[in-house]
Order: sequence, then structure tokens, then C-alpha cells
Amino acid sequence: MLGRAFLAAAALAGAIFTAGAAQAQQTLDAIRARGQLVCGINTGIAGFALPDSRGVWQGLDVDLCRGLAVAILNDASKVRFVPLPSSSRFTALGSGEVDVLFRTSTQTMLRDTTLGLRHVVTYFYDGHGFMARKSMGVAKVSELRDATICLIQGTTNEQVTADYFRTINTPFKPLVFQRTDQAMEALQAGRCDAFGTDASQLAGARATLPDPKEWLIFPERFSKEPYGAYVRRGDDNWLDIVRWYTYALIEAEEQGVTQANVEEMRKTSTNPNTRRLLGVTPELGESVRLDRSWAFNVIKALGNYGEMYNRTMGPDTQVGLPRGPNEIWTKGGLLYALPLR
Repeated sequence: MLGRAFLAAAALAGAIFTAGAAQAQQTLDAIRARGQLVCGINTGIAGFALPDSRGVWQGLDVDLCRGLAVAILNDASKVRFVPLPSSSRFTALGSGEVDVLFRTSTQTMLRDTTLGLRHVVTYFYDGHGFMARKSMGVAKVSELRDATICLIQGTTNEQVTADYFRTINTPFKPLVFQRTDQAMEALQAGRCDAFGTDASQLAGARATLPDPKEWLIFPERFSKEPYGAYVRRGDDNWLDIVRWYTYALIEAEEQGVTQANVEEMRKTSTNPNTRRLLGVTPELGESVRLDRSWAFNVIKALGNYGEMYNRTMGPDTQVGLPRGPNEIWTKGGLLYALPLR
């Protein structure tokens, strides 16, 4: 059933790709003409995308959108956020409703080959997990026999959950929702015994509960969930911009370029890689039709990747996630910027 649903969604996305193809050819020009980037984000999950008490969106995905607006328009405020449920995020991108998705979206082969879209660069590594009340006294996910499990429609988590319980020959009952907040309400109300989604999103959801200590995120992981931005096929320049923008944030952290020192680094560094990154020499910006100072402007406004991560979901935030695999490669993580030269 899940396979048929995916193929149906893929067919729909493929149909609207033709309509969006013309738009895809001039994405950068369209953004410049309207003076605003339109960015698809999550409907609400702490750490990635969630409005604060003033109604201002905050999170890693939100910062990545703002940074991209800086790279193109040199203004972090020139971005419009479009919260999208999992079930319609790819069709919204394919139809041209948004320019790019930074929306906790796993990169998979079928998504890359059947939706008329392209995933770009992995900027966050995660894995599927489960959360339940500690008072249930369950130590392992395999003990959730006949459990009702909350899931989000249109995510890889639906299939991962079904595959796992089928593998261990254990029945369960899925209860599917459009949004994370709906699933969490059902979980707290006792309509579900557990909630299955990516571990980082479980941590974000738990952080917003009245008493987070009542809830256990099981340590087991059941999948690989690498998040990447998605863009429409057919616009190589736009793909290049989003790809190398993401790498530039990681490269800045690798080089020790921060929001606090970026101006001094541009003035004094003799490292050719740093000089290229910060626009002392113009070739990187010219190669993707951006200003020579595009990466400098982003880092000055929002910091490097590590600064974004720590500000939005790091150990000192309510989400409290250590870097883990999302540390740069020189510190034992998986993040690795391809050479910017």
C-alpha cells in the first residue's frame, strides 16, 4: 500500500514538473525580480522551524533559508517562509509555489529519480526513532507489540516503521497525521502508544512538552535519514547556487571563519582558500552569477554552519542535541565540504 501511494505521489509530481519547468529555468532571475526568496519549511518543529513567542520563525532550516537570501539579495529579511506538510512539500516545489525546500527532507533514490526534483547536499544526518512515555515501562521498540504508533503522512518514516515491524513479525497499528503537532497532541492524549519519526524531530517535539522528562526517546535507530535541500530539475545554475552555498557554510567552519572574525579574516588571511571563500578574489561568485562577497555576506549575517547549528538546536538550547554525525569531518563527524576552488 505504501509503495502504491508513493508511486501515485510520484506520478502527480511528475505531471506538475512539466508546468514548473519553464519557471525552473530562471529561478535566480525570478528571485531577483521579485526581491524575495520563497522557501519551503516544516509546519513546526523545534530546532528546524518553529515560530517564537513573537511569531518569528526560528531554526536551522529557517537560518539556511535566510542565509540563502543573503547570498542572493544580501538581506536576511528578504525571504518568505511557506510552511508545508510532508504530504504536499514536493508538489509545492514542483509547481513553483516555492523556490527551494529546506524542510527536514530525506534524500532517497526514488525521490531523486521520480519526482522531477533534485536533492542537493546533505546538511543534516539523522535516523528514524521512536518516543513513548517512560511510565509504559518499555525498554526496547521490539516490545511495542500491537501498539498504536503515530506517524506523519508522506514521510519515509511510514515505510521505515512498517518495514521494521514486518521484519520482526510484530503487529502494530499506524495512526497517520498531516503535521507533527497533531501527532504530538494524539500522543499526549493517549491515542498513540508511541511516535515514530526522525530522532532529531523527536527531540524537538519533546522539548516543547510540559514535562519533557516524562518521555523516552529510544536509543535504537532504524534508518539513515540524510536531510538535503530540494530544487526543481532543469535549472543547473540554481542547483549550483544552493549546492555551493551549503558547502560554503561547512567550509567556513572547517577554516575557522566565524561571524565574529569574518571581517578580519577577509582583511588579513593569506590562505588562498579563505581568500576565495570570502570574495577577496572574485571567481567563486562569478561562477554562479552571484556577487563576489556572497559567502562573506552570509557568514557576517548568520555565521558558519556550526554557529547556525549550535544557535538553533545545540546542547545549550531547549532541543539540546550534540553535534554527533553533524560535526565536521575533522572533528569526527560526517560533514565535509567539497573544495571551493
